[in-house]
Amino acid sequence: MANYEYIIAGLDVLSPEWHYSGNDSFDSVVGEIRSQLSERDNALVDFLLRGGTEEGADAEFYRSALSHRNRFIREYFRFDLNLRNAKVRFLNSALGRNADMDVLTGAAAEDDSRADLDGKLFDSGTFEEEGRTAQIFALTDLLARERELDSLRWDKIDEITVFDDFDIERILGFIEKLRIVDRWIVLDETEGRERFKKLISEVRGTFGGVNYKEEQ
Repeated sequence: MANYEYIIAGLDVLSPEWHYSGNDSFDSVVGEIRSQLSERDNALVDFLLRGGTEEGADAEFYRSALSHRNRFIREYFRFDLNLRNAKVRFLNSALGRNADMDVLTGAAAEDDSRADLDGKLFDSGTFEEEGRTAQIFALTDLLARERELDSLRWDKIDEITVFDDFDIERILGFIEKLRIVDRWIVLDETEGRERFKKLISEVRGTFGGVNYKEEQ
């Protein structure tokens, strides 16, 4: 078994404003953590990191996540799935499409009482953060919206790990928070706003019906 107390004691205290020291990077920090974990725990990290990739987080991934033996993975990716589907529904509304078009379904565990005979995942009414998510999507500044969505993720990690002091769940939560911080280190303020403006232009070029307002 890994010495979780030792590993966690050596981790920095993360905040949204945290930055790497020296030549550190996401890969180097996570690599140092992984060097101290068992093969079984590293498999959990592999799964967690897979969920952060667009190509990896498919229906099969969520099916595995929702029935996973690890509590952090189960709870975090149930939240992640609901948030992902909320984003899709918001975009569908902006584009005048059916609200449930492209919503990810069929990801419920076989023994999930919320699954019907077709295996459809009923997340409606079970997404505790639905109200806050709706407020975030109402923001017209895309950069501010993304920051608030990541703040929501951050708070969810804190909620899941509130009673985890020295265990693998605390480490998984740290890695997921680090991924959020890393995203904003790479995509920060001036550069980030320019990239979002470019993204908006690309979206408008593809979907003429979307009318986003950018705050300067």
